[in-house]
Order: sequence, then C-alpha cells, then structure tokens
Amino acid sequence: MLEIKEMLPQDEAAVLPMVNGFYHSDAVDHQVDEKILRKTFLDAVSGDCPALRGVTLWEGEKMVGFAYLTTFYACEVGGVTVMLEEIYLDDSCRGKGYGTEFFQWMFREYPGAARFRLEVTGDNDRAARLYEKLGFTFMSYRQMIKDRIL
Repeated sequence: MLEIKEMLPQDEAAVLPMVNGFYHSDAVDHQVDEKILRKTFLDAVSGDCPALRGVTLWEGEKMVGFAYLTTFYACEVGGVTVMLEEIYLDDSCRGKGYGTEFFQWMFREYPGAARFRLEVTGDNDRAARLYEKLGFTFMSYRQMIKDRIL
C-alpha cells in the first residue's frame, strides 16, 4: 500500500536524487539546472510558494517516490486546475498499482478542482497508457513558453 505524506525539509537528501532520476528518464525531454531543481524543492517545503505542493510517496518505512503539484485558475473550464508537475516512483514499485493509488488520492485531495492536468513525453508510452486509463485525454494544441530566470 502506498502512503502519501507532505514533503518536509528533512526529506531533501532522499528527494533530490529522485528528482535527478526523474530528469534523466524518458519522462523528461530536456535538461534542467540542478540549482533550479533544488530551488523547487526548497519552495515546496518552505511554505513561501502556496501554489506549489510537494508530497513524498512511501512503501512501508521506505520513501519510494515524490510528486509536485501546482494549482491555478483555468478560464477554459471556469475553475481551479491541479497540475501534476512531476511524479516519480522507484523502479522497484512499478506495476504494483501505486500510480493508480496516487491518482485516486489526488482526485480525493482536490474535490473542488475543475480539471487535472499533466504533461507526458512521446517516449513515455507506459505512463500515457496509465493516464488514459484514468480518464486523461490529449490536448490538441501546442504550448509556448518564455522563461524569465529570477
């Protein structure tokens, strides 16, 4: 059974190696500076960024994953959207239903959300199949970004 806990400052030594694993997997198609990955962790545990939430995933006494979630208002659905920014599970936990358990938790945790959103790379077919099974559908437009490094 998967247990989900709020991410804490003392989780840094366990979480950051998993974050690096996530960013070197088929879930990501670009590199991110390690300073930004650490800043994201610190923002998630500090309470200074209320839109960002970090959680850790546990199998018994062992931390086996993490997730970052953000919330924002989406005009196209007229309500709050929960964005699953990142989810990572250790390879030893795959195929145990933990991904489904996490999503069931997320849906219960945000009962007022009008939409749940995530991104998936073209190389991450296994994850895409799970997301489709859970009711997610692909959007048909491309996104554009302009980064400002603060």
